[in-house]
Amino acid sequence: MSLKRDLVKFWNKIWFLLWKDESFKGWIFSIIFIFVFIKFIFFPSLSFVTGTELPLAIVESCSMYHSGNLLSNFDSWFSKHEQKYSNINISKDEFGSFWFRSGLNKGDILFVIRANPDKIKIGDIIIYAANQRNPVIHRVMGIKEVNGKRIFSTMGDNNNGQLFFENSITSEEIVGRPILKIGPYLGWVKLIFFEGSKSQSERGFCREN
Repeated sequence: MSLKRDLVKFWNKIWFLLWKDESFKGWIFSIIFIFVFIKFIFFPSLSFVTGTELPLAIVESCSMYHSGNLLSNFDSWFSKHEQKYSNINISKDEFGSFWFRSGLNKGDILFVIRANPDKIKIGDIIIYAANQRNPVIHRVMGIKEVNGKRIFSTMGDNNNGQLFFENSITSEEIVGRPILKIGPYLGWVKLIFFEGSKSQSERGFCREN
């Protein structure tokens, strides 16, 4: 009974520190607890459930931006980019059926799941490592098979063409596939601290190319 009583007292003290203690000590303790919980419990659990090491991702560039963002007019947007997609035989109707057809904005937080390479289709958005500073979030524009393995090529919706590293993405480089935008703009809480280290052209809110 003594052990049980001691455990109850200990738990009551912890509970008080976390949720009721308004002192500086209580504030620091709460921050440490939240950090430990998110880093060592929440994210590992979410990674296990989603099957990817990056279950939540922040869009850090404007390469997938559509003018108007949440209020983007698809017809107007596609008319400006039609030539780019006609060069790779993607029609307006086909693009209109793609996931996230209105693109992604800098600061969006995405919910990501494991991407099965055999089920990835043209038009899907994937997250992949490409020897860049951060994982790339672009749309699949081509798929080919080499020696029995699928090789992907991508392009950003707001880019004028493919970047040099986008033509031969292997299955091993794919980190995951976003399926839901869960926090428009909320990623700016983190991004704001890194804006100063970016080039002038990469800073600030997005504009359509």
